[in-house]
Parts: sequence; structure tokens; C-alpha cells
Amino acid sequence: MAVSTVYTTQSLNSTCSISTPAKTHLGFHQKQVVFYRRTSKKGSSSGSGSGSGSGSCVITCSAGDSQTVVIGLAADSGCGKSTFMRRLTSVFGGAAEPPKGGNPDSNTLISDMTTVICLDDYHSLDRTGRKEKGVTALDPRANDFDLMYEQVKAIKNGVAVDKPIYNHVTGLLDPPELIKPPKILVIEGLHPMFDERVRDLLDFSIYLDISNEVKFAWKIQRDMAERGHSLESIKASIEARKPDFDAYIDPQKKYADAVIEVLPTQLIPDDNEGKVLRVRLIMKEGVKNFSPVYLFDEGSTISWIPCGRKLTCSYPGIKFHYAPDSYFGNEVSILEMDGQFDRLDELIYVESHLSNISTKFYGEVTQQMLKHADFPGSNNGTGLFQTIVGLKIRDLYEQITSSKTAAPLEATKA
Repeated sequence: MAVSTVYTTQSLNSTCSISTPAKTHLGFHQKQVVFYRRTSKKGSSSGSGSGSGSGSCVITCSAGDSQTVVIGLAADSGCGKSTFMRRLTSVFGGAAEPPKGGNPDSNTLISDMTTVICLDDYHSLDRTGRKEKGVTALDPRANDFDLMYEQVKAIKNGVAVDKPIYNHVTGLLDPPELIKPPKILVIEGLHPMFDERVRDLLDFSIYLDISNEVKFAWKIQRDMAERGHSLESIKASIEARKPDFDAYIDPQKKYADAVIEVLPTQLIPDDNEGKVLRVRLIMKEGVKNFSPVYLFDEGSTISWIPCGRKLTCSYPGIKFHYAPDSYFGNEVSILEMDGQFDRLDELIYVESHLSNISTKFYGEVTQQMLKHADFPGSNNGTGLFQTIVGLKIRDLYEQITSSKTAAPLEATKA
């Protein structure tokens, strides 16, 4: 239901006309627009002006109480986007599930406050079409950025859209599904920061940067164990995607507000197994409504090996590092963890030494990690930093919504 709120300091004699909602060729439902004409009695005053006359104002009615906050998550296939989404939506409460009664192959996930849409749904070519034209899904020519921009913009402004569906099972483009504006929209996939127009709509952006060595190990685990692919086909797939990944996906990380970088450990010389990880949380300075996390002392350079009596960890142990740095010409703060936990309940020892983590109570990070102990990465920095970023996004959302609520109230006082 559309909602219109009018803030005024005087009575209005008004006429009102409402344009009926209409569906456009871009697949979204237009807002209602209410036109008011205000008339003043002779001799009355308005604001600092005086006298009589009339004026008009236009009130656009959005589909919800406030503008949708839009989060962008970029990463290559098989780099942990699904796990990150589950951690993020859990922070806001409620299980993320496909639209009820909709396409069983829908990529969309909806929870109490969030809607996650997969940008694969904006493929302009199906699997056969890409094969015929000799392009991969990473190639911009295989994606409809005009429609992506128009629909994300519409949702951000409170307007429902009929979003297309890319069917990962059949490789075909299925009939569209209705997406209503949520409080928080997460767009995840290969290209959330590729198009400047879409990038400008984001309130916060994250890039999951997985090193080639770790990515290969993860894809083997996922595609062989879960999808029955052979080792040879996985290697061929990675090699075929690499040129387009380097050209179109990887450059997006320079635009991200936060980057979670996953690398092989430095604690084990010449490690080739990829089971122990070094994870870096790279946080851009000066981002509105976001303050970087720090260890012990903000702006200092810190190396910390936690006490073995307070944090149980087997070989090769755990090491943290924190320091200011530069990343693609931007000032950043970097928090790094190398190694893995043995007991998640002891994580509170680490949590107590971190600041600006945007928790609502002592031990919330630890609680979230224990809640999802079975998720991949829960014993290392990937799970820890994904959880912290989720809490930071919650804080960002609350700051944005509180400022929007305060703005009209301030206007009434002017």
C-alpha cells in the first residue's frame, strides 16, 4: 500500500488528483503522485513571506515507510557469497527463504527485513545464447545493465518491479517475479559495482576477494562434492573464466567500501593444502555511516598473538595484525587474522579486544558465530569478518533510517 506523509505548518485548502499506478516497459510499477494546490486567505502570512496567493506542491507516494537501503556484494562464482548472505540476513532476524508460491528455481531470498536478489537474473543471454556468441556470463555483453539499473533504482525508491529470473538448472530465462521494496535490498553477484549508475545507488558495498589458490580449493570442494563435476572440468572452467574475471570482475574491488581478502596462511611455510587461511578485512576510511573496526588502538600498527591459555588453538596457532594502509589510492584500515579457532565459545576473548564492531551487547559476535558454527569458515577469519561486516551493515542501516526519520521533523521546525 502506498503511503504519503505531508508535513505542514498551516491548514490547506486543497484539491487532489492521483495518477493510477501503471506498469512500465521496464517492468516496474509507477508511483502514485499527489498534486496539492494551496490557497491562502488575504492578509494571511506563510513562513517569512507575506500576503495572499496560492502555491502548489507535489508529493510522491512510495510503497513503504522509507527508502530502501541497498547493499552490493561482488564476488566470483564459488567464493562464499551464499554463506555471507546467510550470516547477514541472520543479523537482521528471520530465515531467508525463496518467495512463497513462486518459481521453485528462483534465486531470490526474502527474510523479515531483507531481500537478496542474484544479479545473474539480469543475464541478457541464456546458456545457449552465450555459447553461440562465444561469451561467458562474466562478459558485460551477456548482461542487461540498463534493466538492472532501472529496477534497482525503482526498488530503492519504493517501487515494486517484475524482475527476470535466470534459471541455473535449465540455463534459460524464466518468466519474471514480483519484487516488492524491502527495508534492505542486497544485490549479489558478478557485477554489482561494474556499472557506474548501479554503483551510485549503493549505500554500502563489499567485495569478496579470494586468492587463486584458495578459490581453486573451494571450487573443487563445492563442485566435486556437491555437483558431481570432475577435477578436469573444474580446472577447465576456472581457466576459461579467468580472462573475463580479470577484466570485468576483479577491478570492482577498488570501488568497495569493505573487502574481505582470503589468502593462504603465512604460518606454515610452503603450505599447499589451503585448509588454514589468512584473512584480511580492508575497510575504506571516510565512508558515510561506517567507522572501521580496530584492534587495541585506532590508527596504530599492532601485531598480536593471543594468549594460549585464553584462546585454544592447535598448530600453527593464530596471529592478528592491524594497521592503517593504502588500497587503490584510498586510505584504509586493515584487520588481519591468520590461523583458526578450536573453540568458538572462546572467541569472546578476541571480541573483547576489538572496537567499533557495532554490537548491541557484549559477546554478540561470539553469539552469532556459535549460532552458525556449521557454516563454512566459522573457525577462521572468513566467518569472523563476515559476521562483523553484517553487524556493521545493521548499524549503517539504523543510522540511515534514523537520519531519514529526523529530516522531515527538522523541516517542520524550520
